[in-house]
Amino acid sequence: MNRLLALPFFLLLAGIACAAMVIPAAFALAIEDFRDARAFLYPGVVGLVLCTMIGIAVGTRPHNQSAFRQLLSLLAAFAVLPLILAVPFYGAVRNTSFLNAYFEMLSCLTTTGATLFEAARLSGPEHLWRALVGWMGGLLMWISAAAILAPLTLGGFEVTASGEPGQSTPNGESRHNVSEVARRLSRTTSALFPVYAGLTLTVWILLLMAGDAPLVAISHAMSVMATSGISPVGGMAGTSSGFAGEVILFCFMFFALSRLTFSGDTNHASRNRLFYDPEFRMGLALVVLVPSILFLRHWLASFEVGDEENLIAALHALWGAIFTTLSFLTTTGFVSVDWATAQGWSGLATPGLILMALAVIGGGVATTAGGVKLLRVFLLYLNGVRELEKLIHPNSIGRSGLLSVRVRREGAFIAWVFFMLFALVLAATTLAFTALNVDFESSMILAIATLSNTGPLIVFADEVALNLVALAPETKLIMCLAMVLGRLEMLALIVILTPELWSE
Repeated sequence: MNRLLALPFFLLLAGIACAAMVIPAAFALAIEDFRDARAFLYPGVVGLVLCTMIGIAVGTRPHNQSAFRQLLSLLAAFAVLPLILAVPFYGAVRNTSFLNAYFEMLSCLTTTGATLFEAARLSGPEHLWRALVGWMGGLLMWISAAAILAPLTLGGFEVTASGEPGQSTPNGESRHNVSEVARRLSRTTSALFPVYAGLTLTVWILLLMAGDAPLVAISHAMSVMATSGISPVGGMAGTSSGFAGEVILFCFMFFALSRLTFSGDTNHASRNRLFYDPEFRMGLALVVLVPSILFLRHWLASFEVGDEENLIAALHALWGAIFTTLSFLTTTGFVSVDWATAQGWSGLATPGLILMALAVIGGGVATTAGGVKLLRVFLLYLNGVRELEKLIHPNSIGRSGLLSVRVRREGAFIAWVFFMLFALVLAATTLAFTALNVDFESSMILAIATLSNTGPLIVFADEVALNLVALAPETKLIMCLAMVLGRLEMLALIVILTPELWSE
């Protein structure tokens, strides 16, 4: 085990990716799809052999496995690992370009979920591979957030930890201690993998009981835990579980609102119950507030069409708004079947701006959700409230609340810096898309969808979904870059590009 921990982090990830190819190969073999079975089995075996040979060759050499080097490996995983993952997918689909296969795998690994292929075009093993890659990408973020980003006070931990962004906290292990860094990664994996796999298995069983087909159930189970929104049937409209399936997914989306499952690094409240977690409370507030506003708009509109007594339609509209709000807030991207019913009942057009705003806010720190993150938005809200109090009472003293003094001061400043970085990158990405002959509205949707890792936003944010297949190769490459930036976050990229500024 110690020998495995001593291997480069990226090599371990490549080996796991190659070993995972056996799963869709076995499924293809079970349904007698021998072409897909060969397409997944052969690259998996060859990849495992190559990883083993490289591991033997470099196993005796000392490797700098500091947290910073693991951060570099994480960047390489999101940028380079999809090249390996795309090999079996490209061989199985055949009638597509390797760039499209790379885009698809990068979208899945970053849990973005944007797809270039219609659901009917792909086979069962290919759909399973997409969902499995997204699931592994979500697990990678679970582990990396606690084992890599938290010690470097990145990924949302920078707003509460005592260390500065890019530097280890005083209470943490030395980031140059190879054995400690490797053991931390091992401990985190041992603690989180059973939880992640157990929750996924629970969702799968519940969806099977609700009536979904096995492939649909496992794909949606992996997608809701990874917040990837990947579906082999095009979303909730193609499922057989109906309302029960939506309720099941709705309950498990709450795991993307709070980071308490992973670490207590940012939890300084004396009452550590989930209800007192600021991220969870803000997420609940948005899930209640946004559907209520939409429901009131729907209710007022119903008087105009003489449908004010149709309470059943009102309840369908309310549930569709609640489910879709939580789904896009957690950057999952599943849309309720009743979302269309709500629009038809009220006569309201697609509220794309609301969906985009929810995706930008995102879920909790150290979860699989993307976006700016709830904790940063909560800190900006607290800072705004405090500034208003100072305008009214200039000599007032700030009150202690759910978070520490550092969070109300330096933490809010760092959150504002991150938000400005996000806004600048969003503007630059939108400008790049428009320079490649994409209209402004579509460019804005593409930029927000990729930077927030909410791929289904491309389909549902506008009345007419953008055809990604028809985009130029340069546009797809920019989307790939934006997905990596959104997944790894801009502060982490700055630390990687300027390591001398963050050295101890």
